[in-house]
Parts: sequence; structure tokens; C-alpha cells
Amino acid sequence: MTLRILVCVKRVPAPGTRINVTADGQAVDTTHLGFTTSPHEECAVEAAVHLVEANGGEATVLTLGGEESLEQVRDALAVGCSAAVRIDADADRFGPADVAAAVADVVRQQEAGGTGYDLILLGNDAADTGDFQVGVRLAYALGRPVVTGIGSLEVSGATVTARGDGPAGTEVFELDLPAVITVLEGGVSPRYPSIPGRMKAKRAPVETVAPAREPVGGGRVRLKLPPAQPSQVEILGQGADAAPAVVDLLQQLGVVSR
Repeated sequence: MTLRILVCVKRVPAPGTRINVTADGQAVDTTHLGFTTSPHEECAVEAAVHLVEANGGEATVLTLGGEESLEQVRDALAVGCSAAVRIDADADRFGPADVAAAVADVVRQQEAGGTGYDLILLGNDAADTGDFQVGVRLAYALGRPVVTGIGSLEVSGATVTARGDGPAGTEVFELDLPAVITVLEGGVSPRYPSIPGRMKAKRAPVETVAPAREPVGGGRVRLKLPPAQPSQVEILGQGADAAPAVVDLLQQLGVVSR
């Protein structure tokens, strides 16, 4: 069989600096932030490309957002996805249920045209809002089996084998295709795009579709930053006078023996 994979990505604020929330508590303040793809979704893209390399077929990247989200789409094209779809919409107006419904509509439209997807991959959760819902909601909307929090994947015939960490060790799931899987960061290492890959991605066409329905919103009350972790500093001494205290501390930590 020719494996066709759809991998969904989201444009999110880049980490690396202080994160603030907007005054209304509804979003991350991006005034001083750049943008990237959610880390879980970077791993989902890598998993999709790896499966296509191993089995043949095609990986399509999909996002919901404005023209600015083309940056993340082209990042996925640069590392091996061969087709792209952008749902042209204001992502801030779409809650998890809206996103799942919009993606399901695209999948149904593709199926009606004779090109369905065997496997749909998503990040386990969004890096900005922490929503864990889209993958499960999408699977239910399409009537497909779903498993979440997966680190690595293999496809054999019409079956996908998914592995992820569980309370008692590695858990292994076998699902009949077509299926939906959410990928957790850490199971695979995303590759860096090559210069030829980036040049090819710039020229690649991106199909643009309009959402088939109006969003109802996420019903979010507000985002709240977790409290800062307390920190304490203890001065052990000055110069050579601090040596005994340093040795005592290293012994307490087990770095040196008594």
C-alpha cells in the first residue's frame, strides 16, 4: 500500500525568554517573542517523514492560521513533507473542538476526492495553551482509533505499532489503519532542514482552504502562569575560608566520600 500521512502543526510563541499573558488572560503576549512549531509537533513531523522514508508514500503538513503560519508549514516541507494545506482562519478564534472539526472537514473533503489519509499525526498538546484535546476529538469526529503520548511508530501493512512510556515501562499499541496518533516530544529527534530543502520548500505550493463552519471558541476562562519556583542562596564563605564548608556540602551531596 502507498502510505499517506497527514501531520498537523501549530504556530506558537518561541520559548527562551520570559513568558507573559495578555491583559485579558486569553493568550500569550507575543510582543517580544518569535514563533516556532510546537516541540511535540516537530517530533510528529519527524515521525511522519521517517515512516514515509521507510514505507514509501507521502506526508502532508496541515495548519490552521493566517498567512504568517506559512513559516511553520515551510519548515515541515523543508525536512521532508511533500504537500501542504493551510486552513485560512484566525487561530485565536478557534478552540480545540473547532480545530478538530475543521481538520476533520478537510480530511472528509480529501476522501471525497479519492485521496484519504491512512494516518493522522498531531502533537500531544499545544505548547502555548496546553490543550490536549484536538487529537482525541479529531479521532472521534472521523470514527478512527486513537492513541496518545506516543514516542515512536512503525507501519506494517494495514497496522501501525505505536510505543510510548507508561507507568510500568514501555507500552505498545497496535492499531488498524486508518488511525489518529498524538506524538510526545522525546521519542524521536527532529532533523534540521538542509539548504536545498529550504529552497525547495520556498517554491512548494500550499493548498489554501476556508473553514467549512464558524468557530464557537474555546470557552477559555483565562491562562495563568505557574508560580515562580522559590530559590535560596547560601554564602559558604570567602576565599580559602570557604573550603571546609564546600567540602561538607560536596559530602552531603555524595559527590565526594567522607
